[in-house]
Amino acid sequence: MAPRRRAGPGVAVACCWLLTVVLGFCVSFNVDVKNSMTFSGPVEDMFGYTVQQYENEEGKWVLIGSPLVGQPKNKTGDVYKCPVGRGKPLPCIKLDLPVNTSIPNVTEVKENMTFGSTLVTNPNGGFLACGPLYAYRCGHLHYTTGICSDVSPTFQVVNSIAPVRECSTQLDIVIVLDGSNSIYPWESVTAFLNDLLERMDIGPKQTQVGIVQYGENVTHEFNLNKYSSTEEVLVAANQIIQRGGRQTMTALGIDTARKEAFTEARGARRGVKKVMVIVTDGESHDNHLLNKVIQDCEDENIQRFSIAILGSYNRGNLSTEKFVEEIKSIASEPTEKHFFNVSDELALVTIVEALGERIFALEATADQSAASFEMEMSQTGFSAHYSQDWVMLGAVGAYDWNGTVVMQKANQIIIPHNTTFNVESTKKNEPLASYLGYTVNSATVSGAVLYIAGQPRYNHTGQVVIYRMDDGDIKILQTLSGEQIGSYFGSVLTTIDIDKDSNTDILLVGAPMYMGTEKEEQGKVYVYALNQTRFEYQMSLEPIKQTCCSSLKHNSCTKENKNEPCGARFGTAIAAVRDLNLDGFDDIVIGAPLEDDHGGAVYIYHGSGKTIRKEYAQRIPSGGDGKTLKFFGQSIHGEMDLNGDGLTDVTIGGLGGAALFWSRDVAVVKVTMNFEPNKVNIQKKNCRVEGKETVCINATVCFDVKLKSKEDTIYIADMQYRVTLDSLRQISRSFFSGTQERKIQRNITVEESECTKLSFYMLDKHDFRDSVRITLDFNLTDPENGPVLDDSLPNSVHEYIPFAKDCGNKEKCISDLALKVSTTEKGLLIVRSHNDKFNVSLTVKNKKDSAYNTRTIVHYSPNLIFSGIEAIQKDSCESNHNLTCKVGYPFLRRGEEVTFKILFQFNTSYLMENVVIHLSATSDSEEPPEALSDNEVNISIPVKYEVGLQFYSSASEYHISIAANETVPEVINSTEDIGDEINIFYLIRKSGHFPMPELKLSISFPNLTSDGYPVLYPSGWSSSNNANCRPSSLQDPLGVNSGKKTIISKSEDLKRGTIPDCSTCKFATITCNLIPSDMSQINVSLIVWKPTFIKARFSSLNLTVRADLQSENTSLILSTGNQKREFAIQISKDGLPGRVPLWVILLSAFAGLLLLMLLILALWKIGFFKRPLKKKMEK
Repeated sequence: MAPRRRAGPGVAVACCWLLTVVLGFCVSFNVDVKNSMTFSGPVEDMFGYTVQQYENEEGKWVLIGSPLVGQPKNKTGDVYKCPVGRGKPLPCIKLDLPVNTSIPNVTEVKENMTFGSTLVTNPNGGFLACGPLYAYRCGHLHYTTGICSDVSPTFQVVNSIAPVRECSTQLDIVIVLDGSNSIYPWESVTAFLNDLLERMDIGPKQTQVGIVQYGENVTHEFNLNKYSSTEEVLVAANQIIQRGGRQTMTALGIDTARKEAFTEARGARRGVKKVMVIVTDGESHDNHLLNKVIQDCEDENIQRFSIAILGSYNRGNLSTEKFVEEIKSIASEPTEKHFFNVSDELALVTIVEALGERIFALEATADQSAASFEMEMSQTGFSAHYSQDWVMLGAVGAYDWNGTVVMQKANQIIIPHNTTFNVESTKKNEPLASYLGYTVNSATVSGAVLYIAGQPRYNHTGQVVIYRMDDGDIKILQTLSGEQIGSYFGSVLTTIDIDKDSNTDILLVGAPMYMGTEKEEQGKVYVYALNQTRFEYQMSLEPIKQTCCSSLKHNSCTKENKNEPCGARFGTAIAAVRDLNLDGFDDIVIGAPLEDDHGGAVYIYHGSGKTIRKEYAQRIPSGGDGKTLKFFGQSIHGEMDLNGDGLTDVTIGGLGGAALFWSRDVAVVKVTMNFEPNKVNIQKKNCRVEGKETVCINATVCFDVKLKSKEDTIYIADMQYRVTLDSLRQISRSFFSGTQERKIQRNITVEESECTKLSFYMLDKHDFRDSVRITLDFNLTDPENGPVLDDSLPNSVHEYIPFAKDCGNKEKCISDLALKVSTTEKGLLIVRSHNDKFNVSLTVKNKKDSAYNTRTIVHYSPNLIFSGIEAIQKDSCESNHNLTCKVGYPFLRRGEEVTFKILFQFNTSYLMENVVIHLSATSDSEEPPEALSDNEVNISIPVKYEVGLQFYSSASEYHISIAANETVPEVINSTEDIGDEINIFYLIRKSGHFPMPELKLSISFPNLTSDGYPVLYPSGWSSSNNANCRPSSLQDPLGVNSGKKTIISKSEDLKRGTIPDCSTCKFATITCNLIPSDMSQINVSLIVWKPTFIKARFSSLNLTVRADLQSENTSLILSTGNQKREFAIQISKDGLPGRVPLWVILLSAFAGLLLLMLLILALWKIGFFKRPLKKKMEK
């Protein structure tokens, strides 16, 4: 298992100057992206995988690693030197470093060594280049230890470093051959020996081989120390003849090999592993001795491989079961890895490869049964770093890819033990594979050095280990853990001393495979601040979000992604670069090679204090086609000035190329503006414009320009600037003299310092509250070339010209405002559709110094809408949720008062139980706290809203006549048998702009007499969808409409009397709940129950149906005229005078007698009863 390298690039052959071919648009500061120097090479050679800036006596260079150069066969990799700063572009030169990169006395394997995949410059001159896949042969195995070479300033390999230089184990192998007569043909055995032996590296310090042949007897063909090379052993093996024999004494052959062949006299070496290979074609004749012989081999730790040749059995059609079991018993455990069987002698060659691999696997183990690696597969040089005292070499493959860090100083090399950084695996032979040493770095604090190593697969989330060296011993101080599985946290590390005080300030840890919210490999960089000897999390950095689209059908897709995975892999490369923007702080550059569909991009972050700014200052994307150049940002280096302008330049590598970006100088521009007069006094006019007196102001504008890199050098800058008058206002209160413009744009050439003059005048405006802001914006005339403006300084200047204030001799105006408020309503406020206005009267008085910018601020509840003002100018008030009104503008003098009225309209969208208004008076002048009590007034008035609706009903009267000859039906079969049906309808229609509330309509009617006889029978009702009427049991209770028959008893008429009126009738009520709607309708059908009235004595009777309408919302009320409706039903009876009650007769008789008596008395009084004729006769 090899570690996953960062997404990487292939041979540089030329370099050229380009303007815009390589790079597209970028967020710009002072890294020049339009005049870069580029180097290109084959993508397949991974040219550009690493880059370093370099300088020696010959000149300045860009070193570019190309780990796969040598395609298609001998892909050793190499480093190119590319000259820069020499006028005409020159081609890059391959250094051929792998030729001289060598370790003596080992069999080297340089193919695919990926030389140049690690490249770091030496602070003392020269550089270090590594090939982490460099290997050497040890027997049949290739051990990928990795290698690094120190290269001198003249590009010569000084020495090479590899942690393991000798084979760690040796083998003594004795082959025990069955040479009995049954073996045929013998040539197949010889071919088997040749194939097996030629795979071995045979020698006194490597593998030794001896051969024993047996049949009836045992013969030593040659001893272990007989031959010292593979070639000699092959010659001897070809000369071995078959000894023959009628018996197969396998136990004897094995025991003789154990006792004699593995003795020191025959060449066996102490401490070297013993391996025995037994080849036989039949059951042994001494198998009763096998168990003891095999146990003796076990006691002496002899590893045994047994091979069963089934040829003689197959030729004789014999069972092989017993034979196979015997040969399996000879093999070491586990049997399946130590036992082989072939169909015949010719098939022996088919197992050679498998047998050889299993034998050679023993070379890589530390003991008889181990299967783990230590430094054999360490890949030393996977990463490298120069600290103050040590060279740190990451060895990710060490200890079963758990990894380690090799520390090298002069001739001292420290290879930490496998338990130094990690706890050993709990399961034997289980590799941890955390890749410690994937990247290495160091930090300096108070003269001490902290060493840092990343292991991106630790616990699947990644980890960073911080340690120190104490007399060669490693002491772990701290670990930092990743937060997301698979993010490769710790695969990239960079430390930086931002403020250049010789102490490290922050550590940046890359997690380039950190998944974003949409499962794209976005990447993240974690920033840790160094506090004494511990790192503390400070913040994290992320790239701009990449849109991942696999299909253009997605709505958010503008360009289909052609490459996977999608994302950015932000943090694949992190480089500390020397101060780019010349602010005194070093900076950071971070690569995101997967951005823009694998085109790549880099982000520049500026240093500030002891950290970096969270927002990037510049983003440089690749403008390549994604084929000849991709993964831009794979490698970054920026520590040198390569063109002699005193500025740090940045080199960025990608797959198939690299680019060198020149930094641009930074111009510091300071602008000052002075005004005469420095205040605007609206009462003192000093000039005349177009025949009107006004205030004129003269402005002096001065520019000072310096370069950050050369503060003592005079720099001539061509600049353009624009001045805007009253820039805070949409409508300006001033214009430039001689124009009616508020803006002016001019060019100026500044040689260190330059001033110019401008003049403008004030317009006749009543708005003198705020100062007049003058804004000057400036820029360099040619922003694409030469220096850039300092981004830490603004490129605009704002100056304010205040208005003079009338405060006498005082510096400040001390005012005392008083606010009085009255309203048109004092108690409950009823709001109607035709009367939805509400007014508030305000009086503002100033008792002391002039109050400038006096204003009233009104906060009102949402159920009000500002509709206007009275008694002051209409534009004096501004409404935006709240209301601000200017009073006595521009100032309110001492003793002056202003009264005005604010008009409100009720908002039908908000129905609230109260009107709430908060009013306050304030100004820009000061007012002592003790005078503020009369500056505020609060109003709260309860409010009800009268719903505008129309309540209609049927005609108010209805007449029914009952004939004298009508009879009572015996059976009621239908509603016609009952009597006349009366249909009453009610209609409720919205007519106002207030919302309709929930309503309740109650319809009451006389249902029964006091004796329980029907009066009005409810045959049914209907309504619009928003109405729900109940109770349903009241509707057609006898079920007449459904066909039920009702029998009227003959005895009923005996109970009937006179019905003078219906005051004692029992009433029934239909209740309808109405959901708010623009219109609601209810129809009620009532039938006069004639049987009740046919036998009753009466001449005329009135029945009343009443309808009451009520609002269910306490805030929404109904007008009195829309609450009740009555419907009168008049019933008369023909042909029968009405019965006069007895008391009426008696009273009438008494009244007649009384009247007669009064008449007689009156006649008597006037003498009616006197007889004058009689008196005359008597006289």
